[in-house]
Amino acid sequence: MEILTWILGTLVRGLAFGTPLLWGSLGEIYAERAGVVNLGVEGMMILGAFSGFAVAQVTGNPVIGLLAAAVVGALAALLHALVSVTLRANQYVSGLALSMFGLGLSGLLGRRWEGIPLDHPLPEVTVLAPLGISLAVALWIVLYHTRWGIVLRTTGESPAAADAMGINVTLVRYLAVVFGGLLAGIAGGFLSVAYRPSWTEGMTAGIGWIVVALAIFAGWDPLKAIWTSLLFGVLFHLSFRLQTWIPPEPLQIMPFAFTIVVLTVGARRGGRVRQAAPEALGLPYVRGER
Repeated sequence: MEILTWILGTLVRGLAFGTPLLWGSLGEIYAERAGVVNLGVEGMMILGAFSGFAVAQVTGNPVIGLLAAAVVGALAALLHALVSVTLRANQYVSGLALSMFGLGLSGLLGRRWEGIPLDHPLPEVTVLAPLGISLAVALWIVLYHTRWGIVLRTTGESPAAADAMGINVTLVRYLAVVFGGLLAGIAGGFLSVAYRPSWTEGMTAGIGWIVVALAIFAGWDPLKAIWTSLLFGVLFHLSFRLQTWIPPEPLQIMPFAFTIVVLTVGARRGGRVRQAAPEALGLPYVRGER
């Protein structure tokens, strides 16, 4: 009975931490399905976390805080889309710059809020958990069973072919990137208004990089992102729960070490994960070029 209680408690806590991972990874999957890599997830999440906390604290309404986090995440992603899609700058460099910008700006603006607990937090396992799972199912249906999904996948696989079909490649990529930023903002807001209802500089602590890895680990499939997010959520919970029996150092690096393994496997040119990647991922599109 105690074992069952322990397992159930671990799954519930894993679901709580897996919720922001799921929201963030769903957004990254859609952005990358359109052919745009966004390594700025960490920056978008931390900006979402700060704005979500600040607005929730001022208004006394955590739901409004989450909406603010979504808007801020979308605006940050819009900046990345402008640089990488319109200006055709290196997507990886643009994403890294966005992460550094988000971490720096949130740290600067958040000094007066440091360490203050949120007056009206949301519960850890809130409606965002089942809503995230429902969203994953809906996004999977859209991606594989609707015309919009065909447009998105074609844009990521062969933007020239999409352009020849009359699809506005730039618009599709903008929408996908901004949508991804919106979900990343919500993920960050969840951290500061529900999971740890307070503001601490750098509170995302590398979660955004795990989100990028989850998109790869899930094979850019929204349904697979559900169980991969839960798995990483459980790993994070166990990294604290097992410290009674195991030294904390190896446990604390466990989720990040697993992330490195995933990225290493995904980087193998002949690997199955690599084969699932959109063909034009990370490549700017110039009309008329082949």
